[in-house]
Amino acid sequence: MQNAARTKVPSPRTAPQGGSGGSGGERRRGGGNRRRRQSGRIRILKWTAGCVSLLVLGTAGAGWLYIEHLNGNLRKDDLNLGDKNMQHTPNAAGQTPLNILILGSDSRKSKENQKLGGARQDADRPPLADVQMLVHLSADRSNASVISLPRDTRLRIPACHDKEDGKTYQPMENTANESLGRGGPGCTVAMWYELTRIPIDHFMMLDFGGVVRMADAVGGVPVCVDANVHSKDSSGHGSGLRLEKGTTKVKGVQALQWLRTRYGFEDNTDIGRTHAQHMYMNSMVRQLKAGTKLTDPGKLTSLAEASTKALTVDRGLDTVKKLYDLGTQLKSIPAKRITMTTMPWVLDPRNNAHVIPKPGDAEKLFSLVRNDVPLDGKGKKKPEKAPKSKTPKDQVDALVVNSSGTQTLPPATHRAADVTAHLVSQGFTKVVSGGSGQARSESTVTYAAPGQKADAQVIAKSLGLPSSAVERSTTSTAITVIVGADWREGTTYPEAARKKREKDGAPDSAAALRGDDSKACMHVNPSYTW
Repeated sequence: MQNAARTKVPSPRTAPQGGSGGSGGERRRGGGNRRRRQSGRIRILKWTAGCVSLLVLGTAGAGWLYIEHLNGNLRKDDLNLGDKNMQHTPNAAGQTPLNILILGSDSRKSKENQKLGGARQDADRPPLADVQMLVHLSADRSNASVISLPRDTRLRIPACHDKEDGKTYQPMENTANESLGRGGPGCTVAMWYELTRIPIDHFMMLDFGGVVRMADAVGGVPVCVDANVHSKDSSGHGSGLRLEKGTTKVKGVQALQWLRTRYGFEDNTDIGRTHAQHMYMNSMVRQLKAGTKLTDPGKLTSLAEASTKALTVDRGLDTVKKLYDLGTQLKSIPAKRITMTTMPWVLDPRNNAHVIPKPGDAEKLFSLVRNDVPLDGKGKKKPEKAPKSKTPKDQVDALVVNSSGTQTLPPATHRAADVTAHLVSQGFTKVVSGGSGQARSESTVTYAAPGQKADAQVIAKSLGLPSSAVERSTTSTAITVIVGADWREGTTYPEAARKKREKDGAPDSAAALRGDDSKACMHVNPSYTW
Protein backbone atom coordinates (compact mmCIF):
# COMPACT_ATOMS: atom_id res chain seq x y z
CA MET A 1 0.00 0.00 0.00
CA GLN A 2 2.86 2.32 0.80
CA ASN A 3 4.32 1.60 -2.58
CA ALA A 4 0.98 2.09 -4.14
CA ALA A 5 0.54 5.37 -2.32
CA ARG A 6 3.95 6.63 -3.62
CA THR A 7 2.96 5.78 -7.19
CA LYS A 8 2.22 8.95 -9.12
CA VAL A 9 -0.83 8.80 -11.31
CA PRO A 10 -0.30 10.63 -14.56
CA SER A 11 -2.51 13.54 -15.15
CA PRO A 12 -4.72 13.53 -18.14
CA ARG A 13 -2.37 16.14 -19.83
CA THR A 14 0.68 13.89 -19.57
CA ALA A 15 -0.95 10.48 -19.85
CA PRO A 16 0.02 8.29 -22.78
CA GLN A 17 -2.27 8.74 -25.71
CA GLY A 18 -2.28 5.08 -26.71
CA GLY A 19 0.15 2.98 -28.66
CA SER A 20 3.39 1.52 -27.40
CA GLY A 21 5.56 4.63 -27.95
CA GLY A 22 7.22 6.66 -25.24
CA SER A 23 5.77 9.64 -23.46
CA GLY A 24 4.94 12.93 -25.11
CA GLY A 25 7.88 14.55 -23.25
CA GLU A 26 10.26 12.02 -24.77
CA ARG A 27 8.84 12.74 -28.20
CA ARG A 28 9.33 16.48 -27.66
CA ARG A 29 12.94 15.97 -26.52
CA GLY A 30 13.58 13.73 -29.57
CA GLY A 31 12.04 16.33 -31.90
CA GLY A 32 14.24 19.05 -30.39
CA ASN A 33 17.32 16.93 -30.95
CA ARG A 34 16.30 16.33 -34.55
CA ARG A 35 15.72 20.05 -35.06
CA ARG A 36 19.12 20.80 -33.56
CA ARG A 37 20.74 18.12 -35.76
CA GLN A 38 18.89 19.48 -38.81
CA SER A 39 19.91 23.02 -37.92
CA GLY A 40 23.52 21.82 -37.55
CA ARG A 41 23.39 20.15 -40.93
CA ILE A 42 22.06 23.37 -42.48
CA ARG A 43 24.87 25.35 -40.85
CA ILE A 44 27.44 22.85 -42.21
CA LEU A 45 25.90 23.04 -45.68
CA LYS A 46 25.89 26.83 -45.57
CA TRP A 47 29.50 26.86 -44.37
CA THR A 48 30.54 24.40 -47.08
CA ALA A 49 28.68 26.35 -49.75
CA GLY A 50 30.36 29.52 -48.54
CA CYS A 51 33.79 27.91 -48.70
CA VAL A 52 33.09 26.59 -52.19
CA SER A 53 31.85 30.01 -53.26
CA LEU A 54 34.98 31.63 -51.84
CA LEU A 55 37.10 29.03 -53.58
CA VAL A 56 35.35 29.65 -56.91
CA LEU A 57 35.54 33.40 -56.50
CA GLY A 58 39.15 33.16 -55.40
CA THR A 59 40.06 31.03 -58.39
CA ALA A 60 38.21 33.38 -60.71
CA GLY A 61 39.95 36.31 -59.08
CA ALA A 62 43.33 34.65 -59.46
CA GLY A 63 42.52 33.90 -63.11
CA TRP A 64 41.44 37.48 -63.70
CA LEU A 65 44.58 38.78 -61.99
CA TYR A 66 46.75 36.46 -64.08
CA ILE A 67 45.10 37.62 -67.31
CA GLU A 68 45.65 41.22 -66.20
CA HIS A 69 49.27 40.27 -65.54
CA LEU A 70 49.58 38.85 -69.08
CA ASN A 71 47.92 41.98 -70.49
CA GLY A 72 50.51 44.02 -68.63
CA ASN A 73 53.30 42.04 -70.29
CA LEU A 74 52.24 43.30 -73.72
CA ARG A 75 53.90 46.44 -75.05
CA LYS A 76 51.64 48.68 -77.17
CA ASP A 77 52.22 51.17 -79.97
CA ASP A 78 50.26 53.05 -82.64
CA LEU A 79 49.14 51.12 -85.72
CA ASN A 80 49.66 53.69 -88.47
CA LEU A 81 52.00 56.68 -88.42
CA GLY A 82 51.31 57.61 -92.05
CA ASP A 83 48.90 60.07 -93.64
CA LYS A 84 46.68 57.57 -95.46
CA ASN A 85 43.65 55.84 -93.96
CA MET A 86 43.38 52.10 -94.44
CA GLN A 87 39.91 50.67 -95.06
CA HIS A 88 38.64 47.23 -96.03
CA THR A 89 35.95 46.54 -98.60
CA PRO A 90 33.65 43.71 -97.35
CA ASN A 91 32.75 40.89 -99.73
CA ALA A 92 29.20 40.12 -100.87
CA ALA A 93 28.54 38.24 -97.61
CA GLY A 94 29.65 41.20 -95.52
CA GLN A 95 32.88 39.46 -94.46
CA THR A 96 36.23 41.23 -94.36
CA PRO A 97 39.79 39.85 -94.53
CA LEU A 98 42.20 40.28 -91.65
CA ASN A 99 45.79 41.43 -92.27
CA ILE A 100 48.52 41.27 -89.62
CA LEU A 101 52.07 42.53 -90.13
CA ILE A 102 54.66 40.40 -88.30
CA LEU A 103 57.90 42.27 -87.55
CA GLY A 104 61.25 41.14 -86.17
CA SER A 105 63.26 43.95 -84.59
CA ASP A 106 67.06 43.87 -84.26
CA SER A 107 66.96 46.32 -81.34
CA ARG A 108 69.92 45.92 -78.99
CA LYS A 109 68.74 48.29 -76.27
CA SER A 110 68.50 45.53 -73.63
CA LYS A 111 71.48 43.56 -72.33
CA GLU A 112 69.71 40.36 -73.38
CA ASN A 113 69.41 41.55 -76.99
CA GLN A 114 73.02 42.80 -76.98
CA LYS A 115 74.18 39.37 -75.89
CA LEU A 116 72.01 37.55 -78.43
CA GLY A 117 72.56 39.93 -81.35
CA GLY A 118 76.12 41.04 -80.72
CA ALA A 119 77.20 44.45 -82.04
CA ARG A 120 76.93 46.20 -78.67
CA GLN A 121 78.11 49.35 -80.41
CA ASP A 122 74.66 49.45 -82.06
CA ALA A 123 72.81 49.66 -78.73
CA ASP A 124 71.87 53.31 -79.22
CA ARG A 125 70.97 53.28 -82.92
CA PRO A 126 67.32 53.06 -84.04
CA PRO A 127 66.11 49.46 -84.49
CA LEU A 128 65.81 47.86 -87.94
CA ALA A 129 62.88 45.69 -89.09
CA ASP A 130 64.88 42.63 -90.10
CA VAL A 131 61.80 40.44 -90.56
CA GLN A 132 58.64 41.66 -92.28
CA MET A 133 55.78 39.28 -93.05
CA LEU A 134 52.21 40.21 -93.93
CA VAL A 135 49.76 37.51 -92.82
CA HIS A 136 46.42 37.64 -94.67
CA LEU A 137 43.42 35.69 -93.36
CA SER A 138 40.78 35.43 -96.09
CA ALA A 139 37.37 36.98 -95.51
CA ASP A 140 35.74 33.55 -95.15
CA ARG A 141 38.71 32.30 -93.05
CA SER A 142 39.21 29.34 -95.40
CA ASN A 143 42.84 30.14 -96.26
CA ALA A 144 45.81 32.27 -95.26
CA SER A 145 48.50 33.93 -97.36
CA VAL A 146 51.86 35.29 -96.22
CA ILE A 147 54.10 37.76 -98.07
CA SER A 148 57.67 38.36 -96.89
CA LEU A 149 59.41 41.59 -97.84
CA PRO A 150 63.21 41.23 -98.04
CA ARG A 151 64.81 43.64 -95.58
CA ASP A 152 67.08 45.08 -98.29
CA THR A 153 64.20 46.05 -100.59
CA ARG A 154 64.75 49.63 -101.73
CA LEU A 155 61.54 51.63 -101.90
CA ARG A 156 59.82 54.83 -100.87
CA ILE A 157 59.16 55.24 -97.15
CA PRO A 158 56.31 57.74 -96.66
CA ALA A 159 56.11 60.61 -94.18
CA CYS A 160 55.66 59.27 -90.63
CA HIS A 161 54.52 61.15 -87.53
CA ASP A 162 55.88 59.97 -84.20
CA LYS A 163 53.03 60.81 -81.82
CA GLU A 164 55.10 60.29 -78.68
CA ASP A 165 57.73 62.95 -79.33
CA GLY A 166 55.84 64.94 -81.96
CA LYS A 167 58.55 64.40 -84.57
CA THR A 168 57.70 64.12 -88.28
CA TYR A 169 59.93 62.07 -90.59
CA GLN A 170 59.87 63.30 -94.18
CA PRO A 171 59.37 60.88 -97.11
CA MET A 172 62.56 59.24 -98.31
CA GLU A 173 63.87 56.40 -100.44
CA ASN A 174 65.72 53.73 -98.47
CA THR A 175 65.75 50.04 -97.61
CA ALA A 176 62.57 48.66 -96.04
CA ASN A 177 64.19 47.76 -92.72
CA GLU A 178 64.97 51.45 -92.03
CA SER A 179 61.25 52.23 -91.64
CA LEU A 180 61.09 50.91 -88.05
CA GLY A 181 63.46 53.60 -86.78
CA ARG A 182 61.18 56.39 -88.06
CA GLY A 183 58.77 56.48 -85.14
CA GLY A 184 58.15 52.76 -84.64
CA PRO A 185 56.23 49.88 -86.24
CA GLY A 186 53.44 52.24 -87.32
CA CYS A 187 55.83 53.69 -89.93
CA THR A 188 56.55 50.21 -91.30
CA VAL A 189 52.78 49.68 -91.54
CA ALA A 190 52.44 52.95 -93.49
CA MET A 191 55.26 51.87 -95.83
CA TRP A 192 53.58 48.52 -96.51
CA TYR A 193 50.28 50.21 -97.30
CA GLU A 194 51.92 52.61 -99.74
CA LEU A 195 53.71 49.71 -101.45
CA THR A 196 50.82 47.23 -101.63
CA ARG A 197 47.60 49.20 -100.93
CA ILE A 198 46.59 46.31 -98.67
CA PRO A 199 44.84 47.60 -95.50
CA ILE A 200 46.64 46.36 -92.36
CA ASP A 201 44.57 45.68 -89.25
CA HIS A 202 47.26 44.81 -86.70
CA PHE A 203 50.96 44.35 -86.17
CA MET A 204 52.97 42.12 -83.83
CA MET A 205 56.68 42.71 -83.25
CA LEU A 206 59.31 40.53 -81.54
CA ASP A 207 62.94 41.24 -80.66
CA PHE A 208 65.85 38.76 -80.32
CA GLY A 209 64.98 37.83 -76.75
CA GLY A 210 61.33 37.35 -77.67
CA VAL A 211 62.20 34.88 -80.42
CA VAL A 212 64.34 32.84 -78.02
CA ARG A 213 61.65 32.73 -75.32
CA MET A 214 58.95 31.78 -77.82
CA ALA A 215 61.05 29.00 -79.32
CA ASP A 216 61.75 27.59 -75.85
CA ALA A 217 58.08 27.82 -74.84
CA VAL A 218 56.96 25.97 -77.98
CA GLY A 219 59.44 23.21 -77.13
CA GLY A 220 61.56 23.56 -80.25
CA VAL A 221 60.72 23.61 -83.96
CA PRO A 222 61.87 20.91 -86.45
CA VAL A 223 63.88 22.31 -89.40
CA CYS A 224 65.79 20.59 -92.19
CA VAL A 225 69.04 21.27 -94.10
CA ASP A 226 70.25 19.29 -97.12
CA ALA A 227 73.90 19.30 -95.93
CA ASN A 228 75.95 20.03 -92.82
CA VAL A 229 75.99 23.79 -92.33
CA HIS A 230 78.03 26.25 -90.25
CA SER A 231 77.05 29.88 -90.74
CA LYS A 232 80.43 31.45 -90.04
CA ASP A 233 83.27 32.55 -92.31
CA SER A 234 86.83 33.78 -91.81
CA SER A 235 85.63 37.40 -91.74
CA GLY A 236 83.18 36.71 -88.92
CA HIS A 237 80.08 36.86 -91.12
CA GLY A 238 77.27 34.53 -90.15
CA SER A 239 74.79 33.71 -87.41
CA GLY A 240 76.86 30.89 -85.89
CA LEU A 241 74.22 28.27 -86.74
CA ARG A 242 75.75 24.79 -86.87
CA LEU A 243 73.57 21.83 -87.88
CA GLU A 244 74.06 18.36 -89.27
CA LYS A 245 72.36 17.29 -92.48
CA GLY A 246 68.74 16.28 -91.99
CA THR A 247 66.08 17.39 -89.49
CA THR A 248 66.88 19.00 -86.14
CA LYS A 249 64.53 20.47 -83.54
CA VAL A 250 65.92 23.95 -82.88
CA LYS A 251 65.03 26.00 -79.82
CA GLY A 252 66.32 28.96 -77.87
CA VAL A 253 69.42 30.63 -79.31
CA GLN A 254 69.66 28.04 -82.07
CA ALA A 255 66.17 28.98 -83.30
CA LEU A 256 67.23 32.65 -83.39
CA GLN A 257 70.32 31.67 -85.37
CA TRP A 258 68.17 29.82 -87.89
CA LEU A 259 65.90 32.82 -88.40
CA ARG A 260 68.89 35.19 -88.80
CA THR A 261 71.01 33.02 -91.11
CA ARG A 262 71.85 34.40 -94.53
CA TYR A 263 75.48 33.26 -94.89
CA GLY A 264 75.10 29.54 -95.49
CA PHE A 265 71.64 29.32 -97.06
CA GLU A 266 71.09 29.33 -100.82
CA ASP A 267 72.91 32.36 -102.33
CA ASN A 268 73.95 33.94 -98.99
CA THR A 269 71.40 36.75 -99.35
CA ASP A 270 68.35 37.92 -97.48
CA ILE A 271 66.17 36.06 -100.00
CA GLY A 272 67.41 32.70 -98.71
CA ARG A 273 66.82 33.91 -95.19
CA THR A 274 63.14 34.61 -95.94
CA HIS A 275 62.77 31.05 -97.30
CA ALA A 276 64.27 29.65 -94.07
CA GLN A 277 61.87 31.77 -92.05
CA HIS A 278 58.93 30.36 -94.03
CA MET A 279 60.00 26.80 -93.27
CA TYR A 280 60.33 27.63 -89.57
CA MET A 281 56.93 29.36 -89.41
CA ASN A 282 55.17 26.52 -91.24
CA SER A 283 56.78 23.93 -88.97
CA MET A 284 55.82 25.86 -85.83
CA VAL A 285 52.21 26.23 -87.03
CA ARG A 286 52.00 22.47 -87.73
CA GLN A 287 53.34 21.77 -84.25
CA LEU A 288 50.89 24.10 -82.53
CA LYS A 289 48.02 22.69 -84.59
CA ALA A 290 48.97 19.21 -83.39
CA GLY A 291 48.09 20.45 -79.89
CA THR A 292 51.18 19.06 -78.17
CA LYS A 293 51.67 22.26 -76.21
CA LEU A 294 48.04 22.81 -75.35
CA THR A 295 47.38 19.79 -73.13
CA ASP A 296 49.95 20.51 -70.39
CA PRO A 297 48.84 23.41 -68.14
CA GLY A 298 52.41 24.16 -67.11
CA LYS A 299 53.63 24.37 -70.68
CA LEU A 300 50.57 26.37 -71.66
CA THR A 301 51.35 28.89 -68.91
CA SER A 302 54.96 29.02 -70.06
CA LEU A 303 53.81 29.69 -73.63
CA ALA A 304 51.43 32.44 -72.46
CA GLU A 305 54.17 34.12 -70.43
CA ALA A 306 56.73 33.88 -73.22
CA SER A 307 54.44 35.11 -75.98
CA THR A 308 53.10 38.12 -74.07
CA LYS A 309 56.55 39.18 -72.84
CA ALA A 310 57.91 38.81 -76.36
CA LEU A 311 55.35 40.97 -78.14
CA THR A 312 54.82 44.60 -79.00
CA VAL A 313 51.34 45.02 -80.54
CA ASP A 314 49.11 47.80 -81.83
CA ARG A 315 46.54 49.26 -79.45
CA GLY A 316 43.73 47.36 -81.16
CA LEU A 317 45.35 44.05 -80.17
CA ASP A 318 46.25 44.96 -76.61
CA THR A 319 44.74 42.12 -74.56
CA VAL A 320 45.22 38.39 -74.22
CA LYS A 321 41.55 37.91 -75.14
CA LYS A 322 42.08 39.65 -78.49
CA LEU A 323 45.24 37.62 -79.15
CA TYR A 324 43.36 34.44 -78.25
CA ASP A 325 40.52 35.30 -80.63
CA LEU A 326 43.06 35.97 -83.38
CA GLY A 327 44.81 32.67 -82.70
CA THR A 328 41.47 30.85 -82.81
CA GLN A 329 40.79 32.25 -86.28
CA LEU A 330 44.21 31.22 -87.52
CA LYS A 331 43.93 27.76 -85.96
CA SER A 332 40.74 27.08 -87.93
CA ILE A 333 42.64 27.32 -91.25
CA PRO A 334 44.08 23.98 -92.48
CA ALA A 335 47.87 23.92 -92.90
CA LYS A 336 47.45 22.92 -96.55
CA ARG A 337 45.63 26.24 -97.20
CA ILE A 338 48.45 28.36 -95.76
CA THR A 339 50.78 29.71 -98.47
CA MET A 340 54.12 31.41 -97.71
CA THR A 341 55.62 33.67 -100.38
CA THR A 342 58.41 36.22 -100.88
CA MET A 343 57.77 39.43 -102.79
CA PRO A 344 59.00 38.89 -106.38
CA TRP A 345 62.18 40.95 -106.81
CA VAL A 346 65.02 41.93 -109.13
CA LEU A 347 68.39 43.43 -108.27
CA ASP A 348 68.46 47.21 -107.94
CA PRO A 349 70.54 48.42 -110.92
CA ARG A 350 71.84 51.29 -108.80
CA ASN A 351 73.12 49.00 -106.03
CA ASN A 352 73.33 45.23 -106.38
CA ALA A 353 73.26 44.86 -102.61
CA HIS A 354 69.59 45.88 -102.73
CA VAL A 355 66.51 44.53 -104.50
CA ILE A 356 63.41 46.23 -105.90
CA PRO A 357 59.89 44.85 -106.58
CA LYS A 358 59.81 42.84 -109.80
CA PRO A 359 57.63 44.68 -112.34
CA GLY A 360 54.37 42.84 -112.97
CA ASP A 361 54.93 39.90 -110.65
CA ALA A 362 55.15 41.90 -107.42
CA GLU A 363 52.00 43.83 -108.18
CA LYS A 364 50.19 40.64 -109.16
CA LEU A 365 51.01 39.12 -105.77
CA PHE A 366 49.84 42.26 -103.97
CA SER A 367 46.70 42.39 -106.12
CA LEU A 368 45.76 38.78 -105.30
CA VAL A 369 45.97 39.46 -101.58
CA ARG A 370 44.31 42.85 -101.92
CA ASN A 371 41.38 41.21 -103.72
CA ASP A 372 41.27 38.25 -101.31
CA VAL A 373 42.20 35.65 -103.95
CA PRO A 374 43.95 32.56 -102.49
CA LEU A 375 47.65 32.30 -103.36
CA ASP A 376 47.38 28.51 -103.66
CA GLY A 377 45.20 28.88 -106.77
CA LYS A 378 42.21 27.17 -105.14
CA GLY A 379 38.83 28.77 -104.87
CA LYS A 380 39.62 31.55 -107.29
CA LYS A 381 36.76 33.95 -107.66
CA LYS A 382 34.84 33.91 -110.92
CA PRO A 383 35.25 37.08 -112.95
CA GLU A 384 32.46 39.50 -112.26
CA LYS A 385 30.05 40.24 -115.04
CA ALA A 386 30.25 43.85 -116.05
CA PRO A 387 27.13 45.42 -114.49
CA LYS A 388 24.84 47.56 -116.56
CA SER A 389 25.59 51.18 -115.93
CA LYS A 390 22.63 53.54 -115.68
CA THR A 391 24.86 56.50 -116.47
CA PRO A 392 25.14 57.53 -120.14
CA LYS A 393 28.73 57.29 -121.40
CA ASP A 394 28.92 61.00 -122.03
CA GLN A 395 28.07 61.66 -118.37
CA VAL A 396 30.76 59.44 -116.80
CA ASP A 397 33.47 61.50 -115.11
CA ALA A 398 36.87 59.79 -115.10
CA LEU A 399 40.56 60.63 -114.92
CA VAL A 400 43.39 58.84 -116.78
CA VAL A 401 46.85 58.79 -115.15
CA ASN A 402 50.15 57.68 -116.69
CA SER A 403 51.80 55.43 -114.10
CA SER A 404 53.77 53.32 -116.60
CA GLY A 405 57.18 54.10 -115.13
CA THR A 406 59.32 51.47 -113.40
CA GLN A 407 62.32 51.48 -111.09
CA THR A 408 64.54 51.56 -114.19
CA LEU A 409 62.39 53.25 -116.87
CA PRO A 410 60.61 56.63 -116.97
CA PRO A 411 56.87 56.71 -117.80
CA ALA A 412 56.13 56.00 -121.47
CA THR A 413 55.28 59.21 -123.30
CA HIS A 414 51.67 60.32 -123.96
CA ARG A 415 50.11 57.28 -122.27
CA ALA A 416 47.42 59.23 -120.40
CA ALA A 417 46.61 61.35 -123.45
CA ASP A 418 46.43 58.35 -125.81
CA VAL A 419 44.12 56.31 -123.57
CA THR A 420 41.96 59.37 -122.88
CA ALA A 421 41.55 60.01 -126.62
CA HIS A 422 40.53 56.37 -127.12
CA LEU A 423 37.85 56.59 -124.42
CA VAL A 424 36.53 59.87 -125.79
CA SER A 425 36.23 58.27 -129.23
CA GLN A 426 34.05 55.57 -127.64
CA GLY A 427 31.65 58.15 -126.23
CA PHE A 428 33.19 58.85 -122.79
CA THR A 429 33.43 62.56 -123.57
CA LYS A 430 33.91 63.68 -119.95
CA VAL A 431 37.08 61.61 -119.44
CA VAL A 432 40.18 63.78 -119.01
CA SER A 433 43.93 63.20 -118.88
CA GLY A 434 45.53 63.56 -115.47
CA GLY A 435 49.17 63.48 -116.54
CA SER A 436 51.73 61.33 -114.71
CA GLY A 437 51.34 59.54 -111.37
CA GLN A 438 53.29 57.23 -109.06
CA ALA A 439 54.64 54.19 -110.91
CA ARG A 440 52.39 51.10 -110.84
CA SER A 441 53.28 47.65 -112.13
CA GLU A 442 49.70 46.76 -113.11
CA SER A 443 46.99 48.84 -114.72
CA THR A 444 43.80 49.33 -112.72
CA VAL A 445 40.54 51.26 -112.72
CA THR A 446 39.67 52.58 -109.27
CA TYR A 447 36.45 54.05 -107.94
CA ALA A 448 35.57 55.77 -104.67
CA ALA A 449 31.83 55.35 -104.02
CA PRO A 450 29.94 52.03 -104.37
CA GLY A 451 27.62 53.64 -106.92
CA GLN A 452 30.60 54.23 -109.25
CA LYS A 453 31.52 50.57 -109.57
CA ALA A 454 29.25 49.85 -112.54
CA ASP A 455 30.65 52.84 -114.47
CA ALA A 456 34.22 51.76 -113.62
CA GLN A 457 33.52 48.24 -114.91
CA VAL A 458 32.14 49.63 -118.19
CA ILE A 459 35.29 51.72 -118.71
CA ALA A 460 37.52 48.72 -117.92
CA LYS A 461 35.64 46.54 -120.41
CA SER A 462 35.97 49.17 -123.15
CA LEU A 463 39.76 49.15 -122.62
CA GLY A 464 40.11 45.36 -122.55
CA LEU A 465 41.00 45.28 -118.84
CA PRO A 466 39.78 42.26 -116.83
CA SER A 467 37.09 42.83 -114.22
CA SER A 468 39.64 41.99 -111.52
CA ALA A 469 41.44 45.23 -112.47
CA VAL A 470 38.55 47.26 -111.01
CA GLU A 471 39.14 48.14 -107.37
CA ARG A 472 37.67 50.46 -104.81
CA SER A 473 40.01 53.22 -103.62
CA THR A 474 39.96 55.14 -100.34
CA THR A 475 42.36 57.81 -101.59
CA SER A 476 40.54 59.21 -104.65
CA THR A 477 37.11 60.73 -105.27
CA ALA A 478 36.67 60.06 -109.01
CA ILE A 479 36.91 57.02 -111.25
CA THR A 480 40.60 56.79 -112.21
CA VAL A 481 42.21 54.78 -114.99
CA ILE A 482 45.78 54.01 -113.90
CA VAL A 483 47.89 53.02 -116.92
CA GLY A 484 50.63 50.84 -115.43
CA ALA A 485 53.98 49.46 -116.54
CA ASP A 486 52.26 46.40 -118.04
CA TRP A 487 50.64 48.66 -120.68
CA ARG A 488 53.33 50.96 -122.08
CA GLU A 489 51.88 51.18 -125.61
CA GLY A 490 48.60 50.89 -127.50
CA THR A 491 45.06 51.81 -126.49
CA THR A 492 43.81 48.30 -125.72
CA TYR A 493 45.20 46.34 -122.78
CA PRO A 494 47.70 43.71 -124.05
CA GLU A 495 46.35 40.16 -124.24
CA ALA A 496 49.62 38.71 -122.90
CA ALA A 497 49.37 40.92 -119.80
CA ARG A 498 45.75 39.89 -119.35
CA LYS A 499 46.56 36.15 -119.46
CA LYS A 500 49.46 36.55 -117.06
CA ARG A 501 47.23 38.48 -114.72
CA GLU A 502 44.47 35.88 -114.72
CA LYS A 503 46.79 32.90 -114.09
CA ASP A 504 45.79 31.05 -110.92
CA GLY A 505 47.82 31.41 -107.76
CA ALA A 506 50.96 33.31 -106.87
CA PRO A 507 53.53 33.94 -109.62
CA ASP A 508 56.41 31.45 -109.76
CA SER A 509 58.84 34.18 -108.74
CA ALA A 510 57.12 34.38 -105.33
CA ALA A 511 58.63 30.98 -104.35
CA ALA A 512 55.40 29.78 -102.75
CA LEU A 513 55.61 27.18 -99.96
CA ARG A 514 52.55 25.35 -98.65
CA GLY A 515 52.02 25.09 -94.91
CA ASP A 516 51.64 21.30 -94.94
CA ASP A 517 54.93 20.69 -96.81
CA SER A 518 56.76 18.81 -94.06
CA LYS A 519 59.47 17.65 -96.50
CA ALA A 520 60.78 21.15 -97.26
CA CYS A 521 64.55 21.38 -96.66
CA MET A 522 66.89 24.39 -96.87
CA HIS A 523 69.60 24.26 -99.50
CA VAL A 524 73.02 24.84 -97.93
CA ASN A 525 75.56 27.00 -99.76
CA PRO A 526 78.59 24.77 -100.54
CA SER A 527 80.98 27.37 -99.09
CA TYR A 528 79.46 26.87 -95.63
CA THR A 529 79.43 23.08 -95.28
CA TRP A 530 81.60 21.05 -92.92
